[in-house]
Amino acid sequence: MSQTDTSRAKAPPETADRQVPRWLPFLVLGIGLLAISFGAILARYAQANGLPSLAIATLRLAFAALIVTPIALYQSGRVLGALSRRQLLLATAAGFFLALHFATWISSLAYTSVASSTALVTTNLLWIGIASFVLFGERPGRLMLVGIVISLTGSVLIFWSDSRTSAAGSQPLLGNFLALVGSWCFSAYLLIGRRLRANLPLAAYVWLAYGCAALFLVIACLASDTALAGYTGAAYLVALGMAIGPQLLGHTAYNWSLKHVSPTFVAVVTLGEPVGSALLAWLLFDEGFALLQGAGFSLLLFGIYLAARAERG
Repeated sequence: MSQTDTSRAKAPPETADRQVPRWLPFLVLGIGLLAISFGAILARYAQANGLPSLAIATLRLAFAALIVTPIALYQSGRVLGALSRRQLLLATAAGFFLALHFATWISSLAYTSVASSTALVTTNLLWIGIASFVLFGERPGRLMLVGIVISLTGSVLIFWSDSRTSAAGSQPLLGNFLALVGSWCFSAYLLIGRRLRANLPLAAYVWLAYGCAALFLVIACLASDTALAGYTGAAYLVALGMAIGPQLLGHTAYNWSLKHVSPTFVAVVTLGEPVGSALLAWLLFDEGFALLQGAGFSLLLFGIYLAARAERG
């Protein structure tokens, strides 16, 4: 879609994103990856404190939307008031897929290990690559393709090793399927966000996406009789921590980067999440990992490095 598309409301000069140093998106993505690696860990703590998976997803996004509301209204109030119908539809679609992503992925953690769940939910790179080629005719370069293949190989090794050695879930197939559905939904979210983010300031985009997702999840809670009140203070503190850390710091870093690097590269970076999450699960939950998983982690990191070289190329 061209920059002259009149169906989109354009940001005023004072809210437009400035040119940034070439290295900054890579630093921001690294910080975001570190923050998001805590997502599965905090979800496990929330489940241990009695929060149902759907409630965890809802509170995470609701808290995040509430925190960012005054910032979005102050910085981008004029932009939000001039949104086109197309932008509102895109924001609704992005929120819908983001809601599904968290509902399915957080639920998967109740059935399978952190390593398998995060390895599968970050396979969005494969789906985004296929969709970008089919829908937009985008062909990744040779080095990017090598990085993709190596990173996905690492994910497969992690999942294979974990499926053979882990006793973390009584229904690992269900958990793995839910994580895979979460990956499909996050892929759709990134592709829609690429279109929507192009002419929207970060605060406006984040508020729309997180707010719409929270509304969809609240509706799901009402439809399924999932309570959002009556839990312990510790449970709400963990949910708030998920909103501030993995959501606002982690996912917002990804959203900011969408305007400066390709969604394919953002998807490559997300493949590093299983490394951080599995290491944290090993330290905090004693979820050990085998030598084969360690090889998979190494391949993931090397693939990300190659993709970064291709993106900066």
